[in-house]
Amino acid sequence: MHTPLMPIPGHTDPVAVPRPGLVDGVTPREDGRIDLIGLPKQRIVELFAQAGLDAKAAKLRAKQVYHWLYHRGVTEFEAMTDIAKTMRPWLAERFVIGRPEIVEAQVSTDGTRKWLLRTADKHDFEMVFIPDADRGTLCVSSQVGCTLNCRFCHTGTMRLVRNLTPGEIVGQVMLARDSLGEWPKSASDTRIGTMAGLDFDDDDTEAASAYTPDGRLLTNIVMMGMGEPLYNFDNVRDALKLVMDGEGLALSKRRITLSTSGVVPMMARAGEEIGVNLAVSLHAVTKDVRDEIVPINRKYGIEELLQACADYPGASNARRITFEYVMLKDKNDSDDDARELIRLIKQYKLPAKVNLIPFNPWDGAAYECSSPERIKRFAEIVFDAGISAPVRTPRGRDIDAACGQLKTAAEKKSRAELDRLAEEKLAALG
Repeated sequence: MHTPLMPIPGHTDPVAVPRPGLVDGVTPREDGRIDLIGLPKQRIVELFAQAGLDAKAAKLRAKQVYHWLYHRGVTEFEAMTDIAKTMRPWLAERFVIGRPEIVEAQVSTDGTRKWLLRTADKHDFEMVFIPDADRGTLCVSSQVGCTLNCRFCHTGTMRLVRNLTPGEIVGQVMLARDSLGEWPKSASDTRIGTMAGLDFDDDDTEAASAYTPDGRLLTNIVMMGMGEPLYNFDNVRDALKLVMDGEGLALSKRRITLSTSGVVPMMARAGEEIGVNLAVSLHAVTKDVRDEIVPINRKYGIEELLQACADYPGASNARRITFEYVMLKDKNDSDDDARELIRLIKQYKLPAKVNLIPFNPWDGAAYECSSPERIKRFAEIVFDAGISAPVRTPRGRDIDAACGQLKTAAEKKSRAELDRLAEEKLAALG
């Protein structure tokens, strides 16, 4: 049996790659059981009916199972205490509650956590949890590898292997909650799951403490891990719907941010069908420089990208678009660059903030990080123009927390190999 081939979206890498053979949204398993993680409630109803339950029973059991999966975080049917004991083995024979396999887990001295995960078909990808005083942010991957070749990005040195499925995407969030001890502790507490990531009222002290590991809380999700989310649109959308479902993981869309390198044709759909916050990997303000470091700019230029930002549904001063801007020494960090950034944001009347990111170096990188003085000066110019420009504090450097670094720690590539791969991807852009 040959694995079906999937053409790479965007024509940025000409190589067709294998992907799991989804059947009606389900990834087949060797043991014949069906993994329920990543499936919406109605699909679970259909599967239960196909397995032999009558319509009424299928609907009831699906509702119960969905609650236990996404609200309680259980990983065994035996833990579903409101389902008859005789029914639990029936479920276990036919279905499974999956999680990505943990290959490696690391904790930084600053509290940042990083996981190297593995899919059922043995492909590795990453996720990172970044704790702050007032929030805890999980950085989620959407692909194994990436089609793009952003020159400062370690993931850009990897070929795209395949898209992650909805289950593999939402499974990252669930695995993080497992690791952080973030599921409700008491079976009598039915409200906690709907409050995940939201502010607690004064009378919710007990609920809040049940969700808090070491005083921290997973409150925010950013689709900024490995891959370009808008080149895996359907799976990302379906996964985030489960994350946002009030009967599911119940994280507010205001606390979810999707980051794109600038896949302009998909940006409006993202706003309409997902509706989360938008972040754009801008990183340069001139065509020549952005063509070099974010090659998708050769397909969708800065003006086209900024117009798509201006048209993004739901963007407002209350829900600003975030522009990610990595600070590269003598490449994009001059006073003139800062002033051009201001001009562009004002020209397109964008409700925007700029995240200035000190470059996190990796072996073979072609760039260096701007000096702290230069970053400070750049931030001051943007801020003085009335645009928020916080400098992101580097996190997890002792555990190679820049995306893609952990995955390739045992797969070191030479500078010549990196350059050759980059040239192949650039050539495909035409």
